[in-house]
Amino acid sequence: MSVTTASPAAAHAPMTREEKKVIFASSLGTVFEWYDFYLYGSLAAIIGAQFFSAYPPATRDIFALLAFAAGFLVRPFGAIVFGRVGDLVGRKYTFLITILIMGLSTFIVGILPNAATIGIAAPVILIVLRLLQGLALGGEYGGAATYVAEHAPHGRRGFYTSWIQTTATLGLFLSLIVILFTRSIVGEPAFAAWGWRVPFMVSIALLGVSVWIRLQLNESPAFKRMKEEGTTSKAPLSEAFGQWGNLKIVLLALFGLVAGQGVVWYTGQFYALFFLQSILKVDGYTSNLLIAWSLLFGTGFFVFFGWLSDKIGRKPIILAGCLIAAASYFPLFNAITTYANPALEQAIKNVRVTVVASPGECGSLFNPVGTRIYSAPCDVARDFLAKSSVKYSTETGPAGSATALKINDAVIPYGPDFAKTATAALQAAGYPSAATNKDVIKMSHPFDIFQPRVAAVIGLLFVLVLFVTMVYGPIAAALVELFPTRIRYTSMSLPYHIGNGWFGGLLPATAFAMVAATGDIYYGLWYPIVIALGTFVIGLLFVPETKDRDLENWH
Repeated sequence: MSVTTASPAAAHAPMTREEKKVIFASSLGTVFEWYDFYLYGSLAAIIGAQFFSAYPPATRDIFALLAFAAGFLVRPFGAIVFGRVGDLVGRKYTFLITILIMGLSTFIVGILPNAATIGIAAPVILIVLRLLQGLALGGEYGGAATYVAEHAPHGRRGFYTSWIQTTATLGLFLSLIVILFTRSIVGEPAFAAWGWRVPFMVSIALLGVSVWIRLQLNESPAFKRMKEEGTTSKAPLSEAFGQWGNLKIVLLALFGLVAGQGVVWYTGQFYALFFLQSILKVDGYTSNLLIAWSLLFGTGFFVFFGWLSDKIGRKPIILAGCLIAAASYFPLFNAITTYANPALEQAIKNVRVTVVASPGECGSLFNPVGTRIYSAPCDVARDFLAKSSVKYSTETGPAGSATALKINDAVIPYGPDFAKTATAALQAAGYPSAATNKDVIKMSHPFDIFQPRVAAVIGLLFVLVLFVTMVYGPIAAALVELFPTRIRYTSMSLPYHIGNGWFGGLLPATAFAMVAATGDIYYGLWYPIVIALGTFVIGLLFVPETKDRDLENWH
């Protein structure tokens, strides 16, 4: 290991034309890949209706979400496969392959016949394409981050790689804009029928531009030099994960940096959107615009914190982001409820709701993948309340007694029309109707941001995005610097994609499962809080600072 302090000249020299091209090409391609990946998540309900139409609506939605989750679950395997290729063959050609796989898979989704046309083959092909997308994304990020970092001068790696860190947010933002634009042009009925295919098909043009730019790039200087010296790894997988000295660093990178970064990132962008739509019952149009504006205001801070990490280190910024986020989530999400749906907030405070059931009747509602179907009256009642955003508690009644719902002093016995009767009683007690609630926040057009409540919610979401930029802006540089050049692509990709694909990617479903199991709309926040605090402690005690390491001489 070689450690070299950055010289002032290198740290302040302007970017060369070649360095700008490297950053632009890597970032543009990664924006495109994230755009592709998020399209599916944004359109999961429509895709479920198109490709799983043989099943009831609830079941098709579950299958659509499971297909989306499959893309996250295979990302670490993509990191292993393409990381190995990247350390054996080179960075440039590996992440050229990943973008081709990602782009072609996305385009094929846009032209794939639905289940009504080709039957069971449609969902099978769709799932295969989702797996290919996840594998490609697993190899893309590590390649782009490694490639840019190995081109960056000493003292500026945080700044250079931070441009890649903007790409996930920009990809999400781009996908939301394209979807909203297409919806407004063709209308909702046409969009549901065929217009949803347009954002997928547009990706072929983006693919062509990205491939053309990447073909003009040269291999990274550090890898080229190592290749010339004959010091490349012959077995990067066994060297990275089979030797305890390297495996220990992989585990520290996962639990001391990336796990916390992953949950803070997904809380600030994805769970916030889920919270607005599914819990606060804000319409999809308004929710997406609120998130889009917060991303627009916050994205520049990825670069700022990447730049700052060159001055004070990666570790202080990432760990501070984890700690501040964990300490702030409960008050921030409470404030979002106050401004986005004050009627719901008042109902939660003023209406006492209790599920009364005989001993042993209430089971677990932990259902992170959404596939369970409840039959016990207690579980059906609690599941209904959770999906209606009702805060409730559970009380044990006499043995053998029938399940009932207590709303203040009224008692609603469980029966065939339970949902209808309970909904009427809840609304009479003060819970707002999702269909007629005039207090819920609503935007009439994209620039309707000057309403006081709209501006307040955007401001709160911006704070959540600011935490994201703190933990995510310096993470690429930190991961690249932890590992030697010969196994860098392989070693850094795996903890990144486990931390983000598993800890982060499963966060929205797991957090809502925790909400459903407890009857508290904020309880799911304990998931990111506990993991972020764990990362803070492990990172503080065991992860080294790396900003002054010399990558080119560290083989």
